[in-house]
Amino acid sequence: ETAADPRTFEVDQFYPHPPQRVWHALTTPELMARWLMESTGFAPVAGTRFTFHTQPMPAADFSGEIACEVMELVDGERLAISWTDARTGRPDGWLVSWTLRAEGKGTRVILRHSGFDPDDEIQRQARTIMGNGWIRIAGRLGSVLDG
Repeated sequence: ETAADPRTFEVDQFYPHPPQRVWHALTTPELMARWLMESTGFAPVAGTRFTFHTQPMPAADFSGEIACEVMELVDGERLAISWTDARTGRPDGWLVSWTLRAEGKGTRVILRHSGFDPDDEIQRQARTIMGNGWIRIAGRLGSVLDG
């Protein structure tokens, strides 16, 4: 977690699996659904627009539908997607990225969620809620990789 930068949340996680296995779990919709969320229209191709679907959280003003676009893709190394609540109509300007680096017999994955506005109370709350969520999601990815 990047305490120094209130605009970003980061999870640095090591998985005892080779990068190709981690990349496969990151970019295969059936596997993504097991550790992240169900998606409609995802393909690991830059420019692809797709939607994630999950449980709405009305208290946090979250619709449960996330509109995304693959902004950057370096095969086996980096996936970056835009991330916006599909229903609120406000552009969050968020970017979520996964960067993979081979390390010994495993893979280090840096998950970075950037674009939070530290002057916006809702965005500060979102950073806390989503940051805790990303930590849980990193653990679920580990379970899928182990499985």
